[in-house]
This record gives sequence, C-alpha cells and structure tokens, in this order.
Amino acid sequence: MERENMVKSVSRALDIITLISLKKSGLGVTEIANQIDINKSSVYRILSTLVQYGYIEQDSETGKYKLGYKFLEISSKLLESIDLRAEARPFLQELENETNEVIHLVVYDQGEVVYIEKLEGNETLRMHSKVGKRAPMHCTSVGKAILAHLPSSVVFDILERKGMPVHTDKTITGKDEFMKELGQVRQNGYALDLEENEYGITCVAVPIFDHLGKVIAAVSISGPTMRMTSDRLDALKSIMVRTGQGISSRLGHVSRIS
Repeated sequence: MERENMVKSVSRALDIITLISLKKSGLGVTEIANQIDINKSSVYRILSTLVQYGYIEQDSETGKYKLGYKFLEISSKLLESIDLRAEARPFLQELENETNEVIHLVVYDQGEVVYIEKLEGNETLRMHSKVGKRAPMHCTSVGKAILAHLPSSVVFDILERKGMPVHTDKTITGKDEFMKELGQVRQNGYALDLEENEYGITCVAVPIFDHLGKVIAAVSISGPTMRMTSDRLDALKSIMVRTGQGISSRLGHVSRIS
C-alpha cells in the first residue's frame, strides 16, 4: 500500500472512531458511511480491522459498533504515566510570569501538605516554605483548598489527630468555624490564608483534581499582605480558578458544568 493510501486509511479509521465515540448506543455501517462519505465496503473493512485489535466492538444484538475496551486499557496506562509536577509546571510558570509572586504546588499526605514545587517570583518575599517541607492544613490556603473537598469524616479525623495549633492570632482554632470556612471554600472555588500561618503573608489557593474527581493537590500564590490587597486578591481569584481547572484537565479531570 502506498504511503498516501496508508495515511488516508489511518485518517478514515480515526474519523470513524471519533464518530462512534459520540454515539453511546453505537452506529451501524450505513450510518457511518453516510456521515463521513465513505462507501460501505470501505467502512466495513476498517471496522473489521478495528474490531480485530479491540478498539471497536460490535453489539451482538443490534449489530451496531461501539468503542472497545482497548481504549480503556490505553487510557489507564496514560493516566498512570502522568507526572503531576511536569503537567503543572507550564501553568505554574505562567502564574509566576503574570504575578511575580511566590507560587507553590503541594500534595496531600497523611493529614498534611507537602511542598513539591516552589517558584520564587521576582518580588522579594521571605517564607518558611521549601520543596520537601510539610505544613499544616488548617492554617494554609493550600491545606484548606484540599480539605474542602475531602469527606467531613476525614477532615474531622485530621483535625483530631493534628490539632489546630495557633500560628498567628488570625489562625482559626474552632472546629465549627473552620468547617464553615471550608463550606465557603467549596462554594467559591478557592481558599484564602489571611496571615493565618505566617504574619505578613497572604495566600490564595485552588484545588487540583485527578481523573477520578479526587482532590490530590493544590496550587497557591503567596505575597506580602501589603501587596495582596482586596482588589488584587479579587483579580487573582479568577486566574487561580482557571489555573486549577487547567492542571486538573491535564490530569484527566472533566469539570462539571453547573
């Protein structure tokens, strides 16, 4: 088979796969042929090859063709190979370029957050954070962003085991008040740390979800409170929500449209 025909055959096969993927109940040979303007014998040959390799399967009752489980196998391998830091890095760099502030990427582990990436920004800011360091969840924006999307039973267990130690006089230490705060975080789509962990530092964070819809990480912007004014925070919130959605999408998460 000539190269041009080989490419054309692959192109047609991909068109057929895409078309079938859009129809949950499947499609017949005639339906496919009519929609992509290919004769039925060619469609049948392509489908037969795809069935042989497991990418397409035929319903024994209706005779229609549907996606095969081979796609599930491949997608599972793809999801297993995804590197959170690598996928998040372009988004973090864009945040750093746009804001010039410190950017953090953290993961949730055993009731704490662990910093796995930190971009320093161009502005001067001294913080205790560094890659590999652990931090509490109750007084950090990244911690609250994650906790807000964990079951209440898990949250209470973490608060019971780790406590709610005071880091500044603005740290929330009451469980009822804190749970109310998490409800607000879920509603808003972002979390704030208003000098609750370190004096003079204000942060805004958003959660990151995996392909199963499970919260696994969070990303934040941190800056001195004198720069992180109410107006600036308002401007950053939408940027952060978009960033969180972008990273989550790269991990296979599909956002629900409300």
